[in-house]
Amino acid sequence: MPHPPHPDTVFQAVSCAILTVSDTRTPETDTSGQHIAQALETLGHRVRDYRVLKDEPEAIAHHVQTLCQQPELDAILINGGTGIAPRDTTYDAIERLLEKTLPGFGELFRWLSFQQIGSRAIASRATAGVRQNTLIFSLPGSTKAVELALETLILPELQHLVKQIKG
Repeated sequence: MPHPPHPDTVFQAVSCAILTVSDTRTPETDTSGQHIAQALETLGHRVRDYRVLKDEPEAIAHHVQTLCQQPELDAILINGGTGIAPRDTTYDAIERLLEKTLPGFGELFRWLSFQQIGSRAIASRATAGVRQNTLIFSLPGSTKAVELALETLILPELQHLVKQIKG
């Protein structure tokens, strides 16, 4: 089904941070974080910060809080740690920080994931919301999941959502 034309006709670059949460990846092996950066920059958005952090909830929360205090930063895209394994703590760290949630993001992401991977999609705790006028997306660490979320949900709406938040 084709999408209707988007109401934002004038491009405005979005200033973003990328956070990869992983106990095993490094900046050199982080294909998901690299994909996010490339996709954003290809469209003309700016990547202001990029980090790989271990799956430690306090470190994740602290870094996100620090990023949200930067008024020039519009959005944070986090990947990794959204499953249900004992070391998957990103959702737990992020969920408590959100002042507003975007439940439709997680719902739509899991629905789209279901079409690709079947019932395994129920284990995803992908989420999105807002903290201190900063848009936050938290995605699984799989590069295929990141591609799906970026192409179908995040990139088509990023500029519009930031405009809504910033006024």
